[in-house]
Amino acid sequence: MNQMVKSAGRALEVIELLTRRPRGLSFTEICEELELPKSSGHGLLATMVRRGFLRLDDAGRRYTLGIRVWEAGQAYLWAIDLERAAKPIMEAIRDDLNEVVQLAVLDGTDNVYVAKVDPDQALVLASRVGARIPAHTTALGKVLLAGLEEAELRRRFEGREFVRFTRTTIASLADLEVELAGVRRGGHAIDQGEYTAGVFCVGVPVRDHNGGVRAGMSVSVPEVRLTPALRRRMLHALEKGAGELSAHLGYRPGF
Repeated sequence: MNQMVKSAGRALEVIELLTRRPRGLSFTEICEELELPKSSGHGLLATMVRRGFLRLDDAGRRYTLGIRVWEAGQAYLWAIDLERAAKPIMEAIRDDLNEVVQLAVLDGTDNVYVAKVDPDQALVLASRVGARIPAHTTALGKVLLAGLEEAELRRRFEGREFVRFTRTTIASLADLEVELAGVRRGGHAIDQGEYTAGVFCVGVPVRDHNGGVRAGMSVSVPEVRLTPALRRRMLHALEKGAGELSAHLGYRPGF
């Protein structure tokens, strides 16, 4: 087994064990419970303490779960609450337009779909909740990336290849920065067949109580059904829906 995979598995076993033992365990107890060699256990637990996944008490005797585990749990609960709040709003948009509506969050340089509602159409976008798509290729990804500071954007894309999926895919960081400047000015992003040829998409940001971009909401339509009137309706419906969801998350424009 790859050593990195084995170490990751051991770390998860430690977290699972301490989840069942919230008052904590000593180094020896952890090693005995998990049949973990003490020689490798010291380094593993020290790394987990340093990264915030474990906490070692002041006496240096007992390990308990650290703040990073709590943060992961909070992120999971937030995602569930986000999906629950978004679903009726997305369904209303779908019922109005009869096109697919999606919600995504940013993870590194990818957008990850967390909710989707499908229309009553024979020809629809093939996507699924949980799928990861390079953010520079989608309207959803662009509104999420536009919420980053420029330095953070460059850090995330440093050394990364801009894979081209179609002839319209953005192919460089410089081109992406120009695109995102327009997204920030206009308040929305578009994807003109940049990941899937023949599909047009509009995306808008969903903001939290601090005004930060926490998610993106989009409508996708096959270009064969796209008209100027439908494009205007898509943007209007999305801005209204994203405004409602942002308000649920505590966003107050102007404050």
